[in-house]
Amino acid sequence: MFLRTAVLTPVVAALVAPGAAAAPHAAGDGGPRAADGWQRAGDDITSGISGLALASRADGATHALVVRDNKKPGQNRVADLTYRPGSSAVVEPLAWAGGGEPVDLEAIEAVPGATDEYVALASRGLVYRLKVTGSEAQVLDTSPLPAIADGDDYESFALTSRHGRLAAVWADRGAGKDRPATVHAAPFSFNTYGEADFGPVTTARFRAPYPTGDVRHASDLSVTETGRLLVGSASDAGDDGPFDSAVLDAGKVSVSRSGAVRLSVDTSPDVLRTFKGHKIEAVECVPGTRTAVLGTDDENGGGSVNSARVCGE
Repeated sequence: MFLRTAVLTPVVAALVAPGAAAAPHAAGDGGPRAADGWQRAGDDITSGISGLALASRADGATHALVVRDNKKPGQNRVADLTYRPGSSAVVEPLAWAGGGEPVDLEAIEAVPGATDEYVALASRGLVYRLKVTGSEAQVLDTSPLPAIADGDDYESFALTSRHGRLAAVWADRGAGKDRPATVHAAPFSFNTYGEADFGPVTTARFRAPYPTGDVRHASDLSVTETGRLLVGSASDAGDDGPFDSAVLDAGKVSVSRSGAVRLSVDTSPDVLRTFKGHKIEAVECVPGTRTAVLGTDDENGGGSVNSARVCGE
């Protein structure tokens, strides 16, 4: 996934919103899990991570926005996350403003070149353009994805930039052996009304070779700086698990100088890493590194965050 321009400068102030909707706290058990390095970012079914967008990096800490797939009124939808390997994750809920509360947010992405602007996606295909100011995530506009089919269930959205042109990549998650994920890619911009505008859509099917039981073939995706398409896949047997996940090298996304977008998906993708015991729903490559920040929605087990060197491997 692509960070906004300000993130790429050598010295960046950390993005920690002052006076947010709830006091910041160290989530979960107050530190990383010794066995596997995962840090708790939530303790129950309302505090998992269903999507993650990098905001800034400074002094060894990564600051991100996360979304949660909550559905009931008053439950948190978006939050600030501060992640530092070997320390404790700090989560600060933000208020949702300027529109009705979304149902089942599953992905979020920073808008390249726009300060504190993001695109979030709900599972049924509704796109939210957001502006984060202080303790609020303000809705600037909503619009649907193109090419929505009956039964589609979206868990991923990414933006990538080449030659000054943007492309969006997203996927219906698929389910089990009979329904592969459907990956889409298209030129992306905002029109004169501020609405998300998608160009011609390219589509490809994707099957994850791992995990194999109760699989969601595409639980999130990210595009590396070289255009490699990384896909998170996850096994979800219910609110109490067991869970299993993988990050796969799934293909390539390219954007021409004219803005045309090409998508290729491998029929035999490489499994880069596996993560037993967690349902990964956020994969975010950090520009200039081989590292991805990973977030989980482990249902009744809450949410966790970790990092792994999978971008560019």
